[in-house]
Amino acid sequence: MNMSMANTPDILVIEDDPIMREALTDWLQAAHYHVRTAADGPAGLAAVKLAVPAAVVTDIHLPGTGGAAIISELKQHYPQVAVIAISGLFNSGHGLDAEAALALGAARALAKPFKRADLLRAMAEVLAPLRPLTD
Repeated sequence: MNMSMANTPDILVIEDDPIMREALTDWLQAAHYHVRTAADGPAGLAAVKLAVPAAVVTDIHLPGTGGAAIISELKQHYPQVAVIAISGLFNSGHGLDAEAALALGAARALAKPFKRADLLRAMAEVLAPLRPLTD
């Protein structure tokens, strides 16, 4: 399957944990997505301003600017960007829960630990409207 870069969706991963960030990058690249990463909210938002991605995968719990602020900012300025929120605390009663992330405008919310298949399914679903029907 030969995919040109023009056809490869650009995904931005905002995740402060280097191991998780690398895993997400590997999973998405193996599925033929173009991946950029940021280690915190400000870097993530700067990367979006530089080149607007097709989708953003953001951790909710980040140092400084949290995922909630990132989702709000994206929805306000880049409503076309699909957001997948990820968190180890969605079901813990601490901080933002999955429903709150969706209410803010995330297209999907995944609780860590999630499987590679869960992420790729969510990504395929949020990007489905962008896919050409001739694919």
